[in-house]
Amino acid sequence: MSFAKGVAGALNGETYRVGEVAPEVFVARAYLQQSISLGPKVEEAADAINQVGAMIPANRITISAGKFAISDFYDDNTYSKDPRTQFFNWALWANGSWDYPADTRGYTYGVVAELIKPKWALRLSTVAVPRIANFHLMEYNVNAHSETFEFQHSFSIRKRKGIIRFMASSTHSRSPSYLEGIKSIADNNRFLLNVINGSAENNKYGGHKYGLGLNVEQEITNDIGFFARAGWNDGKDVSWAFTEIDKTISGGFSIAGNKWKRPEDVLGVGAAINGLSSEHKIFLQDGGYGFIIGDGKLNYGNEQIVEAYYNAGLSKFLWVTIDYQFVKNPGYNKDRGPVNVFGVRAHIEL
Repeated sequence: MSFAKGVAGALNGETYRVGEVAPEVFVARAYLQQSISLGPKVEEAADAINQVGAMIPANRITISAGKFAISDFYDDNTYSKDPRTQFFNWALWANGSWDYPADTRGYTYGVVAELIKPKWALRLSTVAVPRIANFHLMEYNVNAHSETFEFQHSFSIRKRKGIIRFMASSTHSRSPSYLEGIKSIADNNRFLLNVINGSAENNKYGGHKYGLGLNVEQEITNDIGFFARAGWNDGKDVSWAFTEIDKTISGGFSIAGNKWKRPEDVLGVGAAINGLSSEHKIFLQDGGYGFIIGDGKLNYGNEQIVEAYYNAGLSKFLWVTIDYQFVKNPGYNKDRGPVNVFGVRAHIEL
């Protein structure tokens, strides 16, 4: 399970799929953002990560262009989004079936346009995709690009705030299909198999993956919040950027520590079930490898994950988390695991 491999719902959201442990300085985000007012009403945007504190129009069009993580804009959730402070597991802090376009470290470049109203929002983006599966170089052209759409609606149940988000995505790239991969195993076509596992660059385009996602959050009490996600992609072409999950369902609870007089602490409990398309399953059963999973043989079973964490605020700038994950059928293989994973995280925020 080193280097973010071995489990499709990978175990540490702060781990890049680089396979290199030496520290390296790089530019994560560099983009321009313009808001266009659609009315006189304004609201305060608090100073936060990726957000400069300011008064902004409550009704607006916002355009962002440059380098960013596309997940900065989509699939948000109050209770399960940030692996620096919340759940570690990729299948819990994100929609695992969304093979969202990103380089090895999680970033891309392009344009995101948002229409934002007090109760609802629409988002549409077009961004670059990796040249090679799980690669650091990106490309954007008529044959290689990715579009994502999201509709967000706020509501309340018994005066408790909730949000529902519906997402659709479409990605064109150099990814081959799993049927091509199955044929390559039979023909011992090492080149195409290396394309699928991220070791070689495909010499043709034509890959297309589309998917759907649902994301819900609901405040239960002042201290307890509920979250859930469901996702699906067609699973015909190979996973190219995020992880090898073709269908997923997840959910859980986030509990603030007010009841035990620790208001800065948070207890989180969540679970996820991940699955594969029939073509993806056969490819792995035949001995194929992706860039995340594969061990030469597959006795298929849905990957099942349970995670619990306790994030303790020790000062105004320091939080320490203890974490436990249970993984049944890691990599969708009934012959592997179950696995018990323990983690500790320190987070400093100035």
